Amino acid sequence: MQNKTWIMEFRARRMQIGISEQDMALEAGLTEEYYRRLERENLSVPQKVRKRLKDALIRLHPEPLTLLFDYVRIRFPTMDVKHVIEDVLRLKMKYLVQEPRGMYGYTSTYRIGDVMVLTSPLEEMGVLLELRGKGCRQFEAYLDGQKRTWYEFFRKCMKEKAVFKRVDLAVNDLVGMLDIPLLISKCRKEECVSVFRSFRAFRSGGLVSRQEQDSAHMGATLYIGSMQSDLYFCLYEKAYEQLVKNGTPLEQADIQNRFEIRLKNERADNAVYDLVSNENPEQTAFGIINRYVRFVDKESGKPREEWPLNPMWETFIGKHRNTLKLTTAPEPYTLERTLNWFSHQVAPTAKMLLLIDEKCGTSHVKDILDNTELRDKHRKIIQQKMRTVNEMIQMEDN
Repeated sequence: MQNKTWIMEFRARRMQIGISEQDMALEAGLTEEYYRRLERENLSVPQKVRKRLKDALIRLHPEPLTLLFDYVRIRFPTMDVKHVIEDVLRLKMKYLVQEPRGMYGYTSTYRIGDVMVLTSPLEEMGVLLELRGKGCRQFEAYLDGQKRTWYEFFRKCMKEKAVFKRVDLAVNDLVGMLDIPLLISKCRKEECVSVFRSFRAFRSGGLVSRQEQDSAHMGATLYIGSMQSDLYFCLYEKAYEQLVKNGTPLEQADIQNRFEIRLKNERADNAVYDLVSNENPEQTAFGIINRYVRFVDKESGKPREEWPLNPMWETFIGKHRNTLKLTTAPEPYTLERTLNWFSHQVAPTAKMLLLIDEKCGTSHVKDILDNTELRDKHRKIIQQKMRTVNEMIQMEDN
């Protein structure tokens, strides 16, 4: 933030959480009169005061960080897709759309919103479940309806001898605890102590535009480790992403920053095993983070391995905050993607044709729509939108 707008955004965040001016001033060790002047007169805030206010916000926030799954890919060693859908995912197969195309060498996809199940005629390919960000949120709605947790679902997958191909754990920073540009600067100044030998940073997404779905929207972004490896980290300004994609003002964003732990193959398997064995996501997530990276402050005359932890990083990994629990953010399936496509690709042409029909006294658009036959895919999408979560799920194992 620019110094003079910093207090405006901080005020918005304070009010969003529901913290009073009095409580904030008291927690930060400031007089209430001084704090009121900072906010109401939009004053420049000295760096030391900014730190005190940020630390106070972290202490006062009931949940400054949250942890959730943001990507799950699982391969099942079976060709029985109905068994995977109905007995493992516990979804009613009749509501899934089948499409004659797939990914990763699979040739067919069963889809309900962003929950995708891929199949292949090759036995060694098995059945693949693919849940990206929105898919995870939608699947959480089904898990919620089934009265199941991610832990229980993963245990069921393990009983099926499934292989976890990719799992992303996302730590959401709700209060601006992490300063991504500062962390990038620390990497360049060798104040990042890491097992990894590489890091990459960008602002516009140019470096990884082909590998990130939302790379152009991610703001300041830092990759620690190689994106081709089975374990690497991605840190980015989530609030900036929401500003670019949805127009949400920075100060109104629910999530300020995101730290993603991206795990593949054996690394993903090990992390899931640890999660279901201990049900301690803090231990799993920060055990991985602390093993591979830490940010320090340089001290002249001392060897690099003795430089002290950066206070911001120290807070992020556990000081002055509550233990993280695994959270969910269930979202129902929506037509957002289809409506966006219609709005940008179809609506202008449709409006033009309707105006031509109106001025010429014709009915071309109506005639075309009246004579259009819906395919099975479209009828199932209508069913998906008209059915409740409880109507589409299996409540018990068959």
